[in-house]
Amino acid sequence: MRVAVAGSALLVVAGLVAFWYASGVAKKAPAKAADNAVTVTIRGNVCEPNEITVPAGRTTFTIVNQSTRALEWEILDGVMVVEERENIAPGFSQTMTVKLQPGTFDITCGLLSNPRGRLHVTPSAASEAEAARPSLVNYVGALAEYRVFLALEAGTLEDAARALADAVKAGDLAQAQAAYAPAHQAYKRIEPMAELFADLDTRLNARADYFGQREADPAFTGFHRLEYALFDRKDMAGLTPVAEQLVADVDTLKQRLRALNVPPERLAGSASKLLRRVADNLPAGGEDHYGHGELVNLQGSFDGTKKIFDLLSPLLAKAAPPLNKEVEQGFTAFDAALAPFRAGEGFKSTALDENQRKALAEPVRALAESLGKVNAALGLE
Repeated sequence: MRVAVAGSALLVVAGLVAFWYASGVAKKAPAKAADNAVTVTIRGNVCEPNEITVPAGRTTFTIVNQSTRALEWEILDGVMVVEERENIAPGFSQTMTVKLQPGTFDITCGLLSNPRGRLHVTPSAASEAEAARPSLVNYVGALAEYRVFLALEAGTLEDAARALADAVKAGDLAQAQAAYAPAHQAYKRIEPMAELFADLDTRLNARADYFGQREADPAFTGFHRLEYALFDRKDMAGLTPVAEQLVADVDTLKQRLRALNVPPERLAGSASKLLRRVADNLPAGGEDHYGHGELVNLQGSFDGTKKIFDLLSPLLAKAAPPLNKEVEQGFTAFDAALAPFRAGEGFKSTALDENQRKALAEPVRALAESLGKVNAALGLE
């Protein structure tokens, strides 16, 4: 017995020694970097590094927030958003994998008012092969129908924005409050493409959180500036110029959407990206902090992304039937999650509590993940 106990003790000691040695080796061994992986740290108002060079193709970016504010990080091609991550909390990081074509891009570094960095993407074998890809004629019908959808919905948005502006100019607070939700919902229906225009999306739909002086920042305009005045301050003084600028920006957006060339991979990709951001925003209160229009916004996001899926579904049903069914079930779950809050053709006016927002975020996030698989299933990646 003594011999057995002594032997067991020796084995334990030996195991501890081996664990200690392995741990020491692991600490000394350098971490193996993933291919085309870049870490960007944001401190103060700058990105580190501020100049980035990567080969064309897929790159995974890890964005580390070492500032004192929640922030977003975007890759911009002129005024067009290539990819973005929002709501990166202080002390936390987020990752995103993006497929990049050769060129030079801007990168935002935290707050929208901060100086921008630069991203240089050099040609690669993958990008040269991509350039030689034949035309995808199977998507002509879907893309043409989606362009019609964008044009019609942009017209609806324009009418709703004018009704909102007219109520503001008339000084009718109750009418302006009633006109706000339909106008913002109209924007949400076309947001998968509208948010590609970074300058307009900033003026039309950026929240106060992303400006240095928050609500007091002169650059804080658009829907949420109106929402703040109408629902939080209940003060319409000086609001007419904001409403007029909203109408002008919506008109510009309408013209740009009319000329927008939408490649097939952008359909499901933009829908997935939007729903992922919606799911991330919901637990923290959604977009409409002042008017509590989360449910109306969610319906707009549902309608806009469902249209995209409906156009792709005939192709997806042939290429990947199980995934097509998965996405269909995702939209059914999204709609079912909204059902308890409906009242006639609209929604109950009560604000959602934290648990309700978290519960709503779950099917939205699951749907975003399912839509994120569509491009690969269709051979668009």
